[in-house]
Amino acid sequence: VQLVESGGGLVQPGGSLRLSCAASGFTFRSYRMSWYRQAPGKERELVASISSTGGSTNYADSVKGRFTISRDNFKNIVYLQMLSLKPEDTAVYYCTGGGGFWGQGTQVTVSS
Repeated sequence: VQLVESGGGLVQPGGSLRLSCAASGFTFRSYRMSWYRQAPGKERELVASISSTGGSTNYADSVKGRFTISRDNFKNIVYLQMLSLKPEDTAVYYCTGGGGFWGQGTQVTVSS
């Protein structure tokens, strides 16, 4: 099983990024997928989650209205579109799914 995140980087406050997580080694379309993040000195927290079909999503209160999770069950990719980024969104973002597997993470830094 592999989960490979990409799309992180440095962005100014108010900017946007789209994270991608490419999955392989399991039946992607059968599993809920989630994005978590971990900021320095803080616990890892759930950011967003999407059902296996994509028909149901949920978000942390801190990102509602700014972030959108989606998935492509043909390409085996889950996305996290992040708009109106704030400095407090700075963290390592992780993709998880497939029954408990995690990616290596991608750094998102929001700073002027």
